[in-house]
Amino acid sequence: MPLKEKIKELAATYHQEIIDIRRHLHQHPELSYHEVETGKYIAAKLQEYNIEHEHGWAENGVVGLIKGKNPDKKVIALRADIDALPITEANDVPYKSQNNGVMHACGHDVHTSSLLGVAKMLNDIKDQFEGTVKLIFQPAEEMFPGGASIMIKEGVLENPKPVSMTGQHVHPPLEAGKIGLRPGMYMASADELYMTVTGRGGHGALPHECIDPILITSHIIIALQQIVSRNANPTIPNVLTFGKINSTGGSTNVIPNEVKLKGTFRTMNEEWRAEAHQKMVKMAETIAESMGGTCELNVVKGYPMLFNDHDLTKNIKARAIDFLGAENVVDLPIRMTAEDFAYYSQAMPSCFYRLGTGNKTKGITSPIHTNTFDIDERALETSIGLMTWLAVQELAA
Repeated sequence: MPLKEKIKELAATYHQEIIDIRRHLHQHPELSYHEVETGKYIAAKLQEYNIEHEHGWAENGVVGLIKGKNPDKKVIALRADIDALPITEANDVPYKSQNNGVMHACGHDVHTSSLLGVAKMLNDIKDQFEGTVKLIFQPAEEMFPGGASIMIKEGVLENPKPVSMTGQHVHPPLEAGKIGLRPGMYMASADELYMTVTGRGGHGALPHECIDPILITSHIIIALQQIVSRNANPTIPNVLTFGKINSTGGSTNVIPNEVKLKGTFRTMNEEWRAEAHQKMVKMAETIAESMGGTCELNVVKGYPMLFNDHDLTKNIKARAIDFLGAENVVDLPIRMTAEDFAYYSQAMPSCFYRLGTGNKTKGITSPIHTNTFDIDERALETSIGLMTWLAVQELAA
């Protein structure tokens, strides 16, 4: 039997098992840096499949190795994230989260169960390919500094060293059975902004005796938008948003002493990102000083921008079309959301694609990060079959 047909047959055979694994994970979600039982479960499954592995990367992560013939010929890596979100699930399903206030609302249960399925399938056919596949089950994607950065510091990209990295993410807007991808810049960097503007409070009817931090803050917010609209190269996507403003004290007739803000800055160019940080801090401090107050802007550097290697992504697209059909492979626009898979993409040729999980007919349309998120589980068969095919094709390239 041709290898492609063998992989499709295995995907169909193991589909129900992977559904069961996904549902178990969905019922037992754990937050970033607390994926203790999840890590144990993954390790136990790899042990059951007789796959070489190490548990304890970044505390709760697991790394497995599947060695085909001539294992040193080429090494590639596949990644799945394993953590959940602080969301209370509203779905009325048999596999509803049993951990109150925690939910796999971003689909990491799908990513993890899929990679376990891929592991089982690759292990079944390891005598039919050359090279080694490194399986990376990564904790803490949802929270800075991100599990990817920790695992990289611990040496996950060494011994053996992969030449490429591939990952996937659920995508409700795409129907189950389809995937989407985009070469080049795909997802934005994500930095957190914490600002404190200090003035001198007093009676709201006597502003001349005060230094109004609310007025100063309003000038800073508007001025900082110039970083995006007038300083950035218009070919570079940027977002600057402040989502929270609070004053210390203050009322209808009371000017407060202090205002605190929280926001995010996102872009898709690492050099401009560093330059923008400096410009924002200088602008905010200068405006506050010119109006008699002070401003402290702390930029917490988060995930870098995610870049899909052009050649690898081109090849993955061609292989996906071969496996799924051209009608099931779509091109995607850039996204200003962020993903710590970006750390891998900065270190080696990488591709991060989207797995269709929606089904409008069945009403499965809720976005990720919502309390009604769910998937059409037909997507799991697509997921394990395709990623297995991509792996063996990349090893053969």
